[in-house]
Amino acid sequence: MTGSIRPGSNRTSKANCGSPGELLPRKLQDCVSLGGPAAYQATGDEFSGYLVDLCGLQPGDAVRDVGCGSGRMGLPLTGYLNREDRDAGFDVAREAIAWCAENISGSHLNFDFRVTDVQNKRYNAQGNTRRETSAFPCPHGSFDVVLLASVFTHTLPADVKHYMYEIVRVLKPGGRSLITFFLLNEESSALSKEGKGWTKFEHEMQGARTTNVENPEAAIAYPEALVRDLYGECGLELREPLRYGTGCGRTTGMSGQQDVLMIAVKTASRNRLTQGVR
Repeated sequence: MTGSIRPGSNRTSKANCGSPGELLPRKLQDCVSLGGPAAYQATGDEFSGYLVDLCGLQPGDAVRDVGCGSGRMGLPLTGYLNREDRDAGFDVAREAIAWCAENISGSHLNFDFRVTDVQNKRYNAQGNTRRETSAFPCPHGSFDVVLLASVFTHTLPADVKHYMYEIVRVLKPGGRSLITFFLLNEESSALSKEGKGWTKFEHEMQGARTTNVENPEAAIAYPEALVRDLYGECGLELREPLRYGTGCGRTTGMSGQQDVLMIAVKTASRNRLTQGVR
């Protein structure tokens, strides 16, 4: 694909002339990537590759990183995106955003990170805004690519639907998005019955299944058919094939525990469907 990062190319950040392991406090690394500096950096490199090779990210594209955490996706892109365009992330974790602002934005002015005061049981329990009514902090049609990694795996059904409409709202016509889910289908259900997989979504909830009744956002899985219908409802076209992960017990998969989906906004008229949906 045009614009692909060649194997062996350097996607590692030079932000503040240090590696993630040297710069980022361990507790911030572990919030998003258990396993320390190596896992933190490997995940960032993996997903920056997906953005380029699967979503067609170009050096001059604008990227919106929803739930950016402590910058594991943004760091590799500092060596790929042009200075003229931007990466913009937001998250509820204030300490993580403060680190990103100091250590990434400080030397890459086109990388912007913001705190959103949205309720989150783990990171911002006292937030003033509910997810299902919150708007992404950016205008209509302002981004070429939107990324949500490990966001919908911890998001309730009503909030997922609202965020999907927000994704379309902020994408340019023809823009793309990369989103990860835990997907339930015949294969994953069969493997679960065989006792395979790293976690069990044993508890039914409306439109989804969870691992924990008392804290359903700990890990949430969605029926693949429901997700496909939601994409169509929002005016998004799935790019086949879906890329399945190995979390359910598959012996082969593209991305570890979670399933990766690519989408595209087909027409300006479809983009207009979401204007006014907040």
